[in-house]
Amino acid sequence: MNNLLNRLRNRLLVLIGGLTLAVSSQAAGLLSPKDGSLPPLELKEQHVDVVIEDGYAVTRVEQVFHNPHAQDLEAIYSFPVPEHGVVGEFTLWIDGQPVTGEVLEKQEARRVYEEEKNAGRDAGITEKDRHHSFDIRVSPVRAGQDTRTRLVYLQPAFVDTGIGRYVYPLEEGGVDEQKLAFWTADTRVSGSFSFNLHLKSGYPVDALRVPAQAAAQVKQLGAGEWQVRIDSQNANGPALEAEGRQQAPAFNPQQQASASAFTLDKDLVVYWRHQAGLPGSIDLVTYKPDAGKRGTFMLTLTPGDDLKPITEGSDWVFVLDISGSMQGKYATLADGVQRALGKLRPSDRFRIVLFSDRTRELTHGYINATPEMIKQYSSAVLREQPGGGTDLYAGVQLGLDSLEADRTSALVLVTDGEANVGETAQRKFIELIKRKDARLFTFIMGNSANRPLLEAMTKASGGFAVSISNSDDIVGQLLTAVGKVSHEALHGVSIKISGVRVADLTPKEIGSLYRGQQLVLMGHYWGDGVGAVELSGRISGQPKTYQTSFAFPARSDANPELERLWAYAGIEDMQAEMEDFGEKTDIKRAATDLALEYGLVTDYTSMVVMREEQFAARRIQRANSRRVAVEQAAQQQRAQNAPVSRRVDTAQPMFRSSRPSHSSGGGAFDGWVLGAMLVLLVASTVRRKFVPAPVRSTRSFS
Repeated sequence: MNNLLNRLRNRLLVLIGGLTLAVSSQAAGLLSPKDGSLPPLELKEQHVDVVIEDGYAVTRVEQVFHNPHAQDLEAIYSFPVPEHGVVGEFTLWIDGQPVTGEVLEKQEARRVYEEEKNAGRDAGITEKDRHHSFDIRVSPVRAGQDTRTRLVYLQPAFVDTGIGRYVYPLEEGGVDEQKLAFWTADTRVSGSFSFNLHLKSGYPVDALRVPAQAAAQVKQLGAGEWQVRIDSQNANGPALEAEGRQQAPAFNPQQQASASAFTLDKDLVVYWRHQAGLPGSIDLVTYKPDAGKRGTFMLTLTPGDDLKPITEGSDWVFVLDISGSMQGKYATLADGVQRALGKLRPSDRFRIVLFSDRTRELTHGYINATPEMIKQYSSAVLREQPGGGTDLYAGVQLGLDSLEADRTSALVLVTDGEANVGETAQRKFIELIKRKDARLFTFIMGNSANRPLLEAMTKASGGFAVSISNSDDIVGQLLTAVGKVSHEALHGVSIKISGVRVADLTPKEIGSLYRGQQLVLMGHYWGDGVGAVELSGRISGQPKTYQTSFAFPARSDANPELERLWAYAGIEDMQAEMEDFGEKTDIKRAATDLALEYGLVTDYTSMVVMREEQFAARRIQRANSRRVAVEQAAQQQRAQNAPVSRRVDTAQPMFRSSRPSHSSGGGAFDGWVLGAMLVLLVASTVRRKFVPAPVRSTRSFS
């Protein structure tokens, strides 16, 4: 077993080293037309506060824009969309007082903003540019003065194989060519920058890591409570890393930020590692302020480690993006592929498919992994020059060709862009994937990749997707992937809840559950009492069932953000359905109505701020302002409390074994690093039968 893990670790390290590439080009910042028709503004301050607890993160970003010129100007700030993140608050200070925005349909919100701007009145708007970015506009930033804004967004905070990960996205992936052609971004914070993160976990956390931030101050407050601080006084030193443990340095409350500029060109990534040996569990978080009405719940299942390792060999199919957006990253990718090939066994085979605006197979069929062939094709990959568009469909199609039913295979897709050449309809990609009984493992490079499409493709195949930031602990990400591919998986997963009335569950389809993955289910419930929960699926074609029961509370008011998280998860389901089967008026209307009801910035809605009297004059109800007040009160109350365990299956455990972990128990991150290596390796040892549709194999794929 140890020999197997060592082989997996070595192969994963090689693969991950090449896949976690630096994402260059644009970054978060103030936008100015490239023709220089307007003088630039300054981003004077940016202060980021993050609280992670109860399975989700609340990120609050306050910014000050400064206009050093003699004329009033409009500020336009853009930053990448966080993974599954949704904006729920946009506040603009008007006459020294904060005014919170309201959500309108997208075209209506822009019309209102333009009217207020043209009238010379204070106004702001936050819009979503598909999966690329959130764009903030504020007008006017008055001559010689400052304008302050606050943006708050929510997102799930998953734990994978005992490792939690939070990314504050700042690197823009450079795939929106029209935007890049028109705008240039000033990424500097001219005055002060600060980043404060407060982690509150109901389970013990034995280490916390901040890669590439040697000056990060890390402090442990308790078994499951940690703080991280970065500011512009000490954040521009050597880019090493910070790791927090019991003796981490304390904060200096008297410390003041210096006037040195901070550059918003690198993602900020924070990892935390749960204590080893924690049991598999179910956690329940609810929001039901009125006992007689509907409540919202979030159920998080963290399975025990009962998925067996797989020891069979495999075929490798690398599908590599060599489009123009890979400039500056391709040399690292090529090096990673070379090292990955070097770790294959003589009994393994590989194919290499390259795609840009044209697609070709570099290997012309399966190649035995002999030292001579590895050297030859490693050199061939290195000689390629990135360029052109991205014909993703053709690349995946060619990668799926020639899969053999009697061989264990892994299809590994690495891309940082989105389909912009050839077939681009998501439903066509889904149809393509379903023609073969194959698992797709996707490594999504950068913040501006078409994550919805790539995740939909991966889900349709029953595989898994991993998002990679340039600032990630690359080895760690690889370890996590390897652990999945090297073990059996639970396929055809379903959940049944009885004893309590539930509805509006999301996700509607779960698919597969890999080693170390959490399953998060959200929905509504009525009443209270004991609910019975059953998780079922298949392992290697054999049925497997887990059961437990626990109480749903009649009333709870600590987590109002659950309503927004549920609504946005439902909107994402609707968007995926429309991408698969075409836009339908009724589904689009339902998604828009959900966003309006719960105050969410989406593809169909935007958030606009104006003077209070203008809200009244336009007869716009202040529903979101009231919702924000409820959330802020709950957040202030939670801030006074120590971390709380949300586990509900203690009396009747659903899982009989401890959850998977990368921790070695030695007090450092070596175990975690090993686990991260496994992430990529998971894709290498996939045990899967590939047969033509509609016949589907029941054999387990690890």
